Amino acid sequence: MNYKINKKEKPIYLQVYKKIRDDIINGVYPFNKKLPSKRLLADEIGVSTVTVEHAYSLLCEEGYVKSVERSGFFVTFKKTDGFAFSNITEKVSKNRKISTSSYPNFSISILSKTMRKVISEYYDVILDKSPNKGTFEFRNAIKQYLFRNRAMNVDVEQIIIGSGAEYLYTVIAVLLGKDKTFAIESPSYEKIEKIYSTANVKYELLPLSDDGIESKALMNSKADVLHTTPYQSFPSGITASATKRHEYINRAKNKNHFIIESDYGSEFSISSQPMETLFNLSNYDNVIYLNTFSKTISYSMRVSYMVLPKKLVNVFQEKLGFLSCSVPTFEQYVLTELLNNGDFERHINRVRRNLRKKLNRK
Repeated sequence: MNYKINKKEKPIYLQVYKKIRDDIINGVYPFNKKLPSKRLLADEIGVSTVTVEHAYSLLCEEGYVKSVERSGFFVTFKKTDGFAFSNITEKVSKNRKISTSSYPNFSISILSKTMRKVISEYYDVILDKSPNKGTFEFRNAIKQYLFRNRAMNVDVEQIIIGSGAEYLYTVIAVLLGKDKTFAIESPSYEKIEKIYSTANVKYELLPLSDDGIESKALMNSKADVLHTTPYQSFPSGITASATKRHEYINRAKNKNHFIIESDYGSEFSISSQPMETLFNLSNYDNVIYLNTFSKTISYSMRVSYMVLPKKLVNVFQEKLGFLSCSVPTFEQYVLTELLNNGDFERHINRVRRNLRKKLNRK
């Protein structure tokens, strides 16, 4: 094992995690293979056993390995050509459904204080018309947030602001074109199907199993665009396994295929690190990433954003660059302030700590 770790680059455990994860994906550690012991690996690469333990824990949380008591860590990721399925279909567990009220609201005192500050400091700007994609300041704050928290290194020009997920779904339908066939999880957020139907987009419904979309249905689908919620798909609450996420990516290798990744709620994952995005896992520049502040701030805050693949940035400008931004400038500056001053991330971390405490009490 020849892992080179840059100890000046923090956090170190993420470097270890990514190197082992890549070896698992590339078949160096095949399915059911035992990983080196924490102490052996720590000695070989010159880090503490605690660092390796954090890396192994994240691999477990991501679904790449499992811990077997007194035996060690074993690979659960299955390397395939894209599809691996059993003749026995695992149906969605009925007791896994989540509700729309799963996430707590942001502190009203902090929000009101931030609003007053924005009114005071940006009083000559907040009534201006927003640039079509959203204000540069807001999109840049999102760019920095995604880099810090999701390890997504994107350009500001890839980020588009919109008033809620439903609005952005409509924009995507127009952007990709009516000649595309979309695939939607079943069950899924009911408005997704309604929006695509209203937009006269052809779509298929792909049934979910306990670890994501059923492999056989995915393999037989003729769709060009896969719309998926890998983390806690609503309303089933199902999270796609590591194997399944790579299956999605392998299916979309065709240059004309795209994935729409709805990443709502992942910030409130109780794991030490939110699940890695399909946007990051894909090497094909074909994932449209979406997230919203409605879940993390308040359902009354109708502000969402999408990150386009680089190859769609100019296409968006040519086809839809005329669209006005549907989010008021004032709200954009309020969210910019929350992202830049750390209040947003402190809220996320506080909620995650409380969720972990509740889980430990059960």
